[in-house]
Amino acid sequence: MLKHRGFPGRLPGTDFQFTIRRANPRGVTPIVARDRYRDRRPADRRADEIFLAALWEHFGDQPFERGNLDAGRLSWLFGREVIAAQDPFDPTSYEALLRIDVEVARRSFPEVFGGESA
Repeated sequence: MLKHRGFPGRLPGTDFQFTIRRANPRGVTPIVARDRYRDRRPADRRADEIFLAALWEHFGDQPFERGNLDAGRLSWLFGREVIAAQDPFDPTSYEALLRIDVEVARRSFPEVFGGESA
C-alpha cells in the first residue's frame, strides 16, 4: 500500500480521518459513492472541503493511487468530485487510480479553488 507522505492524517482538532496507518489484514474497505444530503452537519461538509483541498494540493488534476487514503472519506466525494481514473475500476484495491473531476469539484467546493467558478 502506497503511503502518501505529507498528506494530512486527519482534520485537526477532530476525529475526521483522512489516511490509514496500515493495510487492513481482513480485506480492503471498498470505496462506494455515498449520498450527501443538504442537512449534513457543517463539520462534515468542512471535512469534505479540507480533504478535497488536500487532494488538490497533492495531486492536482493528475491521476493518483488510492494507497493509504481513507475509504470512508473518499466515499463522500466518490462519483462526483473524485472519480475512477481507470477502467475497469476496482473499489477494493489500494492500487486503484482516482482523479479529481475539476469541473464538478469547482462547482461543489468553489472555496477550494479560490472562489473560481467553472
